[in-house]
Amino acid sequence: MTNFGKKALMKQRSSVSPKRVAWTGALAAGLIMLPALFGGTPALAQKSERESLTYGELIQKTDKGEVKKVELDEVEQVARVYLADQKADTPPVQVRLLEQNSELINKLKEKNVDFAEVSSANSRAAVGLLINLMWILPLVALMLLFLRRSTNASSQAMNFGKSRARFQMEAKTGVKFEDVAGVEEAKEDLQEVVTFLKQPERFTAVGARIPKGVLLIGPPGTGKTLLAKAIAGEAGVPFFSISGSEFVEMFVGVGASRVRDLFKKAKENAPCLIFIDEIDAVGRQRGAGIGGGNDEREQTLNQLLTEMDGFEGNTGIIIIAATNRPDVLDTALLRPGRFDRQVIVDAPDYKGRLEILQVHARNKKIDPSVSLDAIARRTPGFTGADLANLLNEAAILTARRRKEAVTLLEIDAAIDRVVAGMEGTALVDSKSKRLIAYHEVGHALVGTFLKDHDPVQKVTLIPRGQALGLTWFTPNEEQGLISRSQLKARITATLGGRAAEEIVFGKPEVTTGAGNDLQHVTSMARQMVTKFGMSELGPLSLENQSSEVFLGRDWMNKSEYSEEIAARIDSQVREIVNNCYTKAKEILEEHRIILERLVDLLAEQETIEGDVFRKIVADNVVVVDQVVDQKLAVPH
Repeated sequence: MTNFGKKALMKQRSSVSPKRVAWTGALAAGLIMLPALFGGTPALAQKSERESLTYGELIQKTDKGEVKKVELDEVEQVARVYLADQKADTPPVQVRLLEQNSELINKLKEKNVDFAEVSSANSRAAVGLLINLMWILPLVALMLLFLRRSTNASSQAMNFGKSRARFQMEAKTGVKFEDVAGVEEAKEDLQEVVTFLKQPERFTAVGARIPKGVLLIGPPGTGKTLLAKAIAGEAGVPFFSISGSEFVEMFVGVGASRVRDLFKKAKENAPCLIFIDEIDAVGRQRGAGIGGGNDEREQTLNQLLTEMDGFEGNTGIIIIAATNRPDVLDTALLRPGRFDRQVIVDAPDYKGRLEILQVHARNKKIDPSVSLDAIARRTPGFTGADLANLLNEAAILTARRRKEAVTLLEIDAAIDRVVAGMEGTALVDSKSKRLIAYHEVGHALVGTFLKDHDPVQKVTLIPRGQALGLTWFTPNEEQGLISRSQLKARITATLGGRAAEEIVFGKPEVTTGAGNDLQHVTSMARQMVTKFGMSELGPLSLENQSSEVFLGRDWMNKSEYSEEIAARIDSQVREIVNNCYTKAKEILEEHRIILERLVDLLAEQETIEGDVFRKIVADNVVVVDQVVDQKLAVPH
């Protein structure tokens, strides 16, 4: 047996707990004591038997002719006497005999009484054998159980290298391409994979080579695993599915053995599909990070690379893998010949979100007044999983409120919960509540007066998650690229909360509520300077993306600029943030009247919707302009 098998057996044997051993010993001791308890003549039973006749009385009754039959048991020294006037179903009377019973025997012969000698030795031997079997058989069963466990341990030790992939001759996943929405480009690429499997001659006839691997890349929740299920459901070929983490074990060489076993089974069932979920668990870059590499994972990856494109071909086997971290995958895994196609499964656009909502709304009772189009416009950046969770949360809230159908109120509450977290207890009227109201209205008011900023969707004082108040901004259209003016507008609006606190309460009363806002604006301003070239330093990219040394990257990130440039970067970041902060204060001071009115309304209602907010701002701006015009018209 190999060291590997011995280790597995030792592990299996050591898994027997001390409690189980103690319980087994107690059981065996109890079984051994059974013969001692039941083997002898029960003393209690003897005492319970009433001797109704003495030896002398028996001789007298025999002499009188009152005895019908006598059974003499020399082993037990007992006579069982059947009297003449005794009923048939009455048990015999037992009489204790003497060592010498010649007088009784002579009297029985004289009166012609039927008597005979009987022995209980045979019955006692049978009872003893039965009792012995009662404790021997359980012990034998216990020994067989331990032998079976040890046999299973050895067989499991030999099966460590077997693939754990779930195999289906025809994958009945219940998912087709029509059930997957919002990823039309990815579906087109993957429909060709189904055609490769069903009609390969269409491609081989013109010299096309069937791709060996398809890598699905995208953020979490965009539908990568769902697409793999749809491919399996459409193709109707044998389907193997496994997670990348199931290849790796603590023993070196097990993962590589499982890869070999998986591809061996796949070749026997070709053409077929192999789906590896979260392939980054086994396909990370080889090389030296901190502490060197992982021998087991690297051997598993090497075996996977060899099986996908080595000396032996894998005709008819198509591998589909999914990951949301393509940056950590080994370059040898991504080259043509292994994963020939890389399909991007990104977050859906407006049209895709609408299709996803229509798919998930099929089995839910939605009120006719609910517009899925409006929900799709309000949820930019949501993935398919987010939208499914959104409708599910709305349905749960509908059931909790004992309604028959999901209405717009439940949809709004579900969006707020998905974005910001659970709703907390509303704040009571206090200075803290008004301070938070000024902070949130400051964000919304500055964003409303900046033409390059997204419109306000909602301002609320109801706590959600870790936030005591929230202001939502929703873009009017999908934004792939962001301009410099838009970035500066976002920084200015984010600083609006701190600016409102300083204007109303003064610098000594500024709170820590803007801590997260300051981190956000500092990060945006630094990216504008060092990454996007949006400062006086010019169009330079001065910082690369951070590289994790644990993933086989370099030990240290060397600075690509001098200390003088670093000082200028800090200066430019401060200048951008300070200019935006000054702009926010100017907007709020100019519209202080509108700020106070909105804060009073927000403190009273706790939530102001975006349309109502913009209407109040527009009406008050008109009133302020009229007052200013009247003052200018009065002669001095």
